[in-house]
Amino acid sequence: MTRPTSTTAGSNPAMYPPSETYGATATRSEAYRWGQLLIGIVCMAMIANLQYGWTLFVNPIADKHGWSRAAIQVAFTIFVLTETWLVPIEGYLVDRFGPRPVVLVGGVLCGLGWVLNSVADSLPLLYIAAAVGGIGAGAVYGTCVGNALKWFPDRRGLAAGMTAAGFGAGSALTIIPISAMIKSSGYESAFLYFGIGQGLIVFLLAWMLTRAPNHSKASNSRNVQQAGRDYAPSEVLRSHVFWVMYAMFVMVAAGGLMATAQLAPIAKDFKIMDVPVNIMGLVLPALTFALAIDRVLNGLTRPFFGWVSDKIGREQTMFIAFAMESVGILMLYHYGQNPILFVILTGIVFFAWGEIYSLFPSTCADTFGSKYAASNAGMLYTAKGTASLLVPLSSVLAAATGSWQAVFIVASAVNALAALMAWFVLRPMRRKHIEASRVVE
Repeated sequence: MTRPTSTTAGSNPAMYPPSETYGATATRSEAYRWGQLLIGIVCMAMIANLQYGWTLFVNPIADKHGWSRAAIQVAFTIFVLTETWLVPIEGYLVDRFGPRPVVLVGGVLCGLGWVLNSVADSLPLLYIAAAVGGIGAGAVYGTCVGNALKWFPDRRGLAAGMTAAGFGAGSALTIIPISAMIKSSGYESAFLYFGIGQGLIVFLLAWMLTRAPNHSKASNSRNVQQAGRDYAPSEVLRSHVFWVMYAMFVMVAAGGLMATAQLAPIAKDFKIMDVPVNIMGLVLPALTFALAIDRVLNGLTRPFFGWVSDKIGREQTMFIAFAMESVGILMLYHYGQNPILFVILTGIVFFAWGEIYSLFPSTCADTFGSKYAASNAGMLYTAKGTASLLVPLSSVLAAATGSWQAVFIVASAVNALAALMAWFVLRPMRRKHIEASRVVE
């Protein structure tokens, strides 16, 4: 089977569809697809608080209802699992019906989830709200990333990175207003009004999302290898390349999620949690400074490494980033007792971690094609949910050994292994797979 001719990178900018219909003949300017990308980024920013703003509500909920923090955090686990493991289904719906209806429903569910949180007077209702919000967030996340991959086959790393950055750093603009409303009006009001506001913005923006064309520009970088045909999800699941990527995603994600979840306990055990740190005139407690850097670098790293991967190749970029993560984790253990170094090294760790949310989706679309990009990237994204289940093991390991040494060493070793796999396993496997995809049957 031969692949239909696609528009080359050097040709006239593009025939972009005005509606949900594939293969529309009306022309769109280059600005049109950037507009589609911007819509996706804003939608991602609107759902970011469902994950990154949750921590602000835990203590107020516990104070009002007397529920344990562990019981309340079950809701967060439910959110992460529903947000990740249902993305393949939502991705299938995007590939089948286009991005608009999926994001419309996702926006409604995201708003409904927080509205339910505002009235939840029992743990079961809190858990139901988490599931509703998780399904909605997954629908928006999977759609926006998948749509970016389809609109930008020539710059997939950058497009996926910018979209993922909306989720990674999107809460930065609203975290202070939410905190202020919780203090002034109670957490219920914050859930209610921000839930309605965020959901409404996503719902309205969804009407402007359109389906990408069947065949548009391909990458003009010799270092970015792309498949010669589109692979359906059933084919992808039978591919060894997919499972190598999945294993690598789980390995790197687990280390980063561990750092995110355990940063406060680690800072406390290092006895530097509240020690003031002065960097370039800005003075904050060490832990607060580290968390602030997390928010900033967790967003910046995604488009940065995505752009780098568009230039030098996916596996090369993975090798650099994962190796940096491995070294950063090890150095954080050895030198993290120094408050200034704790902040700096934490920044390195988060900068070398967040890029997985741009590198893996773009690599997946390069390997398996654009047509089913949302479904296939969604299947790969479930690795985040799988990795989250491994995070509690870090607490078990620390308790069993009496220190964080084993946890840091294991996390560093796993990232080093992922870096080596990127270069020595994934790279040759993908090359062979892509060459086979271009064979004319």
